[in-house]
Amino acid sequence: MTTSSFVAGDYVVYPAHGVGRVMDIEKQVIGGHELELFVITFERERMTLRVPVAKAKNAGLRKLSTRKVMETALTTLQGRARIKRAMWSRRAQEYEAKINSGDPCAIAEVVRDLHRSATQPEQSYSERQIYEQALERLACELAAVEDIAADAATAKLEKLLLAA
Repeated sequence: MTTSSFVAGDYVVYPAHGVGRVMDIEKQVIGGHELELFVITFERERMTLRVPVAKAKNAGLRKLSTRKVMETALTTLQGRARIKRAMWSRRAQEYEAKINSGDPCAIAEVVRDLHRSATQPEQSYSERQIYEQALERLACELAAVEDIAADAATAKLEKLLLAA
């Protein structure tokens, strides 16, 4: 029926929204053309997205990372923070681009670089927002890969950050 690599029930990663679940693959007529669409729900955002099967690859839709990729991302978390001396607005743009790339290792870099321990100075509001967005995105994929609750995944990430 479909030429896609995803079936209903699969967890997928959509770079701009994180981990979602393919609920259905449906056909709709839009603008006189019949399109085959992935129907993907994102529980955290309470959102449903319809992505044309033909455009899924270009949109960056991908399967969940392998355990090996997640291990690399977790190792990245334990490295030293690399904070560039650029203006915050430029760094914020780079962080957003990494988060929206959907790459767990790039997202882990953002989490690592923006993490603050109790002994470090406070973060600005925008730093905190970007940090929390990256942490949530990474935790959601880790939870899906390891089949654990999102809270447990977040706790695991925070424990790794504190150990670094």
